[in-house]
Amino acid sequence: MNHVTQLPLRRYPAPAAILEVLHPITWFPPMWAFTCGVVSSGQPIAAQWLLVLIGIIFAGPLMCATSQVVNDWYDRDVDAINEPYRPIPSGRIPGKWGFYLSLIWTAVSLTLAYFLGTWVFGAALIGMTIAWIYSAPPLRLKANGWWGNLAAGISYEGLAWFTGATLMIGGAMPEWPILALALLYSLGAHGIMTLNDFKAIEGDIQMGVRSLPVQLGVDGAARVACLVMGLPQVVVIALLYSWDKPVHALAVGIILLIQVALMVRFLGSPRERATWFSGLGVSVYVIGMMISAFAVRGMAQTV
Repeated sequence: MNHVTQLPLRRYPAPAAILEVLHPITWFPPMWAFTCGVVSSGQPIAAQWLLVLIGIIFAGPLMCATSQVVNDWYDRDVDAINEPYRPIPSGRIPGKWGFYLSLIWTAVSLTLAYFLGTWVFGAALIGMTIAWIYSAPPLRLKANGWWGNLAAGISYEGLAWFTGATLMIGGAMPEWPILALALLYSLGAHGIMTLNDFKAIEGDIQMGVRSLPVQLGVDGAARVACLVMGLPQVVVIALLYSWDKPVHALAVGIILLIQVALMVRFLGSPRERATWFSGLGVSVYVIGMMISAFAVRGMAQTV
């Protein structure tokens, strides 16, 4: 006689499923941007290592992770069709626990932000608002590549950079060179986000998601992604020269030339090489971020 064993329905999420829905692999960009903010502040890092560690945890496992679980919750119906093995549609995170986890991570993130200072709390409120309206209806910014990619770039790069800087200078508003770099690299990240859309064109068309490859076509979106990545870095180079940082400007210029070489190959076959360019091009891009951060260390007293 054959016996069929039925697994009982879960009442609570499996711990491994919670970690999976928080998507640790996505934490690196905001953690890196936060570290750039720390470096750009010009403050001694070793003397405040515990604060830096708390900030890195705040940027990645809390703020970024919140955006990920919120996104998975509001994408659950689509994932049930395309990726039914993911934690929420598979039932490893049962019932409304995806929504509950979203609320829990939001509350913990904002509570920590409150104790880290007024400007950090303000940045966290903006970032958390973006995280929810990016995925949740009725706004659901991710449904349009222009707005969704801009929101993601601001959250992952600009707000994280700002948070690192203001945290290190005692909760004060950073000087404008730091703010300028945070904004410019946020705008450049819009192009990076577009690269992720090339792998889901058919699905986006079926679901009514107006990503840039859907709106502009593959070749048009690829050209826009490259321009949006490159032009802010040109402005960064010009600013570094104007701030009497020629060595750093030259270094960022070399970084940009490497990206341009990669872009040329990417543009030859955008759809097939989007993942390749995302891996190599973005790695070079973030090196330029750190070089720029070192350039403005201590400029608060001289600019």
